[in-house]
Amino acid sequence: MSLILTIDRARWAAHQRALLAEVPGLVPVAKGNGYGFGLETLAAQASELGVEVIAVGIAQEVAAVRAGGFEGDVVVLNPWRPFDAVATALLDDPRVITTVSRAEDVRALAASHPGARVIVEIITSMRRHGLSPASLTPGDLDGLTLEGWAVHLPASGSLEEARRLTREGLAVAKAPVWVSHLSVADYRTLAGKLDVAAHMRVGTRLWLGAKDAYRTTATVLDVHPVGKGTRLGYHQVAAPRAGFIVIVSGGTAHGVAMAAPVHQRTLKQRLVTISTGVLDAMERTLSPFTIGGRKRDFAEPPHMHSSMIFVPGDASPVQVGDEVPVTTRMTTVTCDELRWI
Repeated sequence: MSLILTIDRARWAAHQRALLAEVPGLVPVAKGNGYGFGLETLAAQASELGVEVIAVGIAQEVAAVRAGGFEGDVVVLNPWRPFDAVATALLDDPRVITTVSRAEDVRALAASHPGARVIVEIITSMRRHGLSPASLTPGDLDGLTLEGWAVHLPASGSLEEARRLTREGLAVAKAPVWVSHLSVADYRTLAGKLDVAAHMRVGTRLWLGAKDAYRTTATVLDVHPVGKGTRLGYHQVAAPRAGFIVIVSGGTAHGVAMAAPVHQRTLKQRLVTISTGVLDAMERTLSPFTIGGRKRDFAEPPHMHSSMIFVPGDASPVQVGDEVPVTTRMTTVTCDELRWI
């Protein structure tokens, strides 16, 4: 009765090893839901790949990657704040590297935790976290172990911006450079011009780049024939015509069919959004579940651990116990079972 993530271990690992060979200094990122695989799974895989450093999103995720068996250095990407007790406790861990993004925090840590290993994040056009290197003096960093400067670029990362900000940081103190969201070619160009070590933090491309190496399936839990107009579900909606209600594993608790806002950059994207809204208003919402070779409509909004799918026709294409494909957003899904092949 599970939502299952099946992973082809050989294909998955082959993609990762190829990317590691192509990107010297690559640092795997394991954060959030572990890109659908789970943090402990990614930590174990990082150990298998032989990398010495891994990055997590927040301080609270360090314990999960340690539980997965990773024993190397762990970079916490979310910048330290004085009210984060977990992050503060990790300042005394010699295998944890803390990100700092405000000049006042650099100075505070130098005074309260001398020798702490830190990466200083430079403000980029993302405008999320970071400081201007000009706000620091070399003396501000003397009390800390400076592990590098972080440059977290927008998704369409600019080599020109990375170069400019890197120069600003290195003018204050010589230290390794850690970047995100550059193409492989641009990263290699940047790294080749530096006289310090370079690292590129990679999550999505590393874990999700080999799309043929994993798939998500749902289990058919029940199949009920219904006539046109039959009332069903929590909300007692009427079946639009004769067919079957197929109950499948996977619901809101798994992150199935959960959507995040997206930018409407093109006319096509706007038209898709409009058409989706019209179908929702008509109570015809396409589900991510494929049954009988095509995606089917939800009979009603998904439940916590299962979903009700409407399949029209005279004969059900599935039986209880069958597994059906489900399209998931890997950065939000939580599967019940990982199956290795």
